[in-house]
Amino acid sequence: MTKLYVGGLPYSYDDAQLKDLFASYGEVLSAIVIKDKMSGRSKGFGFVELADDEMGQKAISEINGTTVDERKIVVSVARPQEERPRRDFRR
Repeated sequence: MTKLYVGGLPYSYDDAQLKDLFASYGEVLSAIVIKDKMSGRSKGFGFVELADDEMGQKAISEINGTTVDERKIVVSVARPQEERPRRDFRR
């Protein structure tokens, strides 16, 4: 399984459209567009999990740098989420 980071997405994209973008590269286990917690609008990036590692590499080489709805797409292997200190806004 390969988890990919996909940046530069059109803000109109939803999970289904992201999944469709990668469907030709094999079984898409998940496709999630990250949304702002307050507004619910897309942040312009997401993550895709493909079942086959080889097809994941092919997707990176073929989709990375292409243009979708006038936005340049960036595709790379996702890095693990870093631990960040919890922010406390109460004062």
